[in-house]
Amino acid sequence: MFSKIAFPIFEQSINDYHQFDNVDQPINNPFPKDKIEHLLYAKNWIDTVQWHLEDIIRNPQIDPVEALTLKRRIDASNQVRTDMVEYIDSYFLQLCKDVKVKDGAKINSESPAWALDRLSILALKIYHMNEEATREDATPDHRAKCTEKLNVLLEQKKDLSTAIDDLIADIESGNKFMKVYKQMKMYNDEELNPVLYQNKK
Repeated sequence: MFSKIAFPIFEQSINDYHQFDNVDQPINNPFPKDKIEHLLYAKNWIDTVQWHLEDIIRNPQIDPVEALTLKRRIDASNQVRTDMVEYIDSYFLQLCKDVKVKDGAKINSESPAWALDRLSILALKIYHMNEEATREDATPDHRAKCTEKLNVLLEQKKDLSTAIDDLIADIESGNKFMKVYKQMKMYNDEELNPVLYQNKK
């Protein structure tokens, strides 16, 4: 089951990040570059850093210049995140390249890697909700509410993991097929974002 490979790697990345809890801490990927585990770890590291950038930019006391710098960094991170998802989907395309697609096979609404993207974010939600549920300086009511939310997130983890594993099994058996559509993000592209290309004139 692929989710049983992916989720512990996401957890490892999150735990490694929180040894330093610094958005500028360089990644130290422990997995060989030619392995899918390397991509999964790198994917979650991007998500984890971006999670904390999003926290920082929501500080109501943040300097506007710093906020603009962070916004551009988040935009760039989003592009890298999208590219990483497409790399992971390329792995599944290669893995299933010789599968004979059955008559009547259907396409899923999202690819395996985009479903794994949601699992990576869910791992972050679980980590941080658990922090809140066990925070010693929080009120008992706060901890109780966060524990309830954590239980829901853990149920989501179970359901999403099952859905991911079922999707991959269906693709491997030819009951479903996958396509990868490049995301074609426009906001960073000087040829597609009107604000950018009009300022080039």
